[in-house]
Amino acid sequence: MTIQIEFETEQKLPFDVKPVIERVVLGALDLEECPYEAEVNVLLTDDEGIHEINRENRGIDSATDVLSFPMAEYPAPGDFSRLEEDACDCFHPETGELLLGDIVISLDHVKDQAKKYGHSELRELAFLTAHSMFHLMGYDHMEEEERLVMEERQRKLMEILDIPR
Repeated sequence: MTIQIEFETEQKLPFDVKPVIERVVLGALDLEECPYEAEVNVLLTDDEGIHEINRENRGIDSATDVLSFPMAEYPAPGDFSRLEEDACDCFHPETGELLLGDIVISLDHVKDQAKKYGHSELRELAFLTAHSMFHLMGYDHMEEEERLVMEERQRKLMEILDIPR
């Protein structure tokens, strides 16, 4: 399992982010019963940095809380069964790990949303990591039915990890 965490900001949170992110990534993979060792890259930035990434990659000229860049396409959310059959380029050639993709989180948004929703910054960072992990495993929230399924998976993971609101 490879979880790369990089900082592109001087901002810090009042706790060590690495074990929080690792716990959420591993918990999401366990919950979805991912049959592979995986690689996930997490970039922690600020609103300015995520704004630039959002503009360059999505054509959206604003900051957001989290961005997800999945490497694989799934027949259904959380369905890993066809990745090898489809000759997916989503396996690391040297390690054999499933390259899930990249997560970008704005620490400005972590702080602001924790205040707004009345919970800890740890909880907000965990939630945004969980949200993005489900995107990396094929979940989405564009349609109402998809949104409800994804929200339930997020709720269940946060409950399993005992990270309450």
